Amino acid sequence: MRIVSLIPSGTEIVAFLGAQSMLVGRSHRCDFPAGVGSIPVLTGPAPDGPVGEIGDARAYQVDTTRLASVGPDLILAWDGQEIGEVPDRVGVLRLNPETVEDILDDLYRVGEAIGCQDRAMHGVVGLRQRMDRAEEHINPYDDGPICGFLEWAAPICVAGLWTVQLIGRAGARHPLNEVFARPGSGAAVGPQQAQRVAGPSIAVSPELFCAAEPEHLVIALRGMGLKEGIEATNRLYVQTDWFRSLPAAANGRIVVVDGNQMFNRPGPRVVDALEFLVGWLNGCEHLIPDGFPWVRWSETL
Repeated sequence: MRIVSLIPSGTEIVAFLGAQSMLVGRSHRCDFPAGVGSIPVLTGPAPDGPVGEIGDARAYQVDTTRLASVGPDLILAWDGQEIGEVPDRVGVLRLNPETVEDILDDLYRVGEAIGCQDRAMHGVVGLRQRMDRAEEHINPYDDGPICGFLEWAAPICVAGLWTVQLIGRAGARHPLNEVFARPGSGAAVGPQQAQRVAGPSIAVSPELFCAAEPEHLVIALRGMGLKEGIEATNRLYVQTDWFRSLPAAANGRIVVVDGNQMFNRPGPRVVDALEFLVGWLNGCEHLIPDGFPWVRWSETL
């Protein structure tokens, strides 16, 4: 099968399923795992699209001529992403996950579409086992600390969707955009993790962000690598009073994460992100995966 992935998470899923050799085209954002750099690039940043929005279809412009030239059998794309007309023989699978469970379900969906159902099943089982092992380190009877999470700095945008779920499952609270039980889930089912979801990331004022008094702060800016994230954090510290007034700044509990790679990309490495949060928030840093791209911001000063 000849697969084109126009989304970074789709490329990671295909590779996770052991089918990286089937990829014949990718987006300009697809940069993981190693080796995808040799695959033809079929997209570029849209002239008027939002900057840094990895999961936003408006940020991509597809070269439809090049797309047709690689002769795909299957195209992986975001919901709403314009890909032009494709022949009837070409399948199009659109991904639009909003929860951790949606992300895992996408692995099954892609696996079925490319003939790797068994690999998908075993892969998801392994990911769920890792999640369960990490969550064994959480005290379910403790409300946990308040964890702020910045996805964008100007304006301030706080975490949404699956990232809020990860924060809760790591034993912390995210009061500016909390998880809630799905309508109709019932009193018994509602507390279960899969039934507790969150809305999209939201913009908030500096005053509101400060009022939440985050004791911990994760800065994983969309579209930015670790170096860029550190530079953006330094600017916040120098230029804004509100940032310096945060409890997390006072107690040295601020970390910068490569937001281009982690949290904002809904693929199998969402489990790495959970292990990182559990390890950092709960003093169990042995749980943090080797090579996870993060740094304590205080150590960069």
